[in-house]
Amino acid sequence: MSALALDQRAIIRYNSRVMKTGIHPEVFETTVHCNSCDTTFTTHTTVKDINVEICSNCHPFYTGKQKLIDTAGRVDKFKARQAEATKRAESTAAAKNRKDAELAKIQAELQTETVATSAKS
Repeated sequence: MSALALDQRAIIRYNSRVMKTGIHPEVFETTVHCNSCDTTFTTHTTVKDINVEICSNCHPFYTGKQKLIDTAGRVDKFKARQAEATKRAESTAAAKNRKDAELAKIQAELQTETVATSAKS
């Protein structure tokens, strides 16, 4: 095959349509609105309007500032669950300490009884 034939095939391949027609979604110029900092910007996507909780203007990774975003009270729910778990752990530890103290008391009583019976013999 000659170099001319290879070049012609390359031209034919690259001059044809790259994407198939009729299978791709429609692309819109979209307005993105950040609910956290009320920033809006435009981009191209298949959705007409986008609302986001956090964007690059207010995200701690990009800004370097720590910002606590509480969506639907999740932080409060987490703190409540954490406090409940701590309380439960403390009560379990207290019950275990009471049980250990009772067991030590019983063992001490048995020890004294054993020493008293061995002294009588």
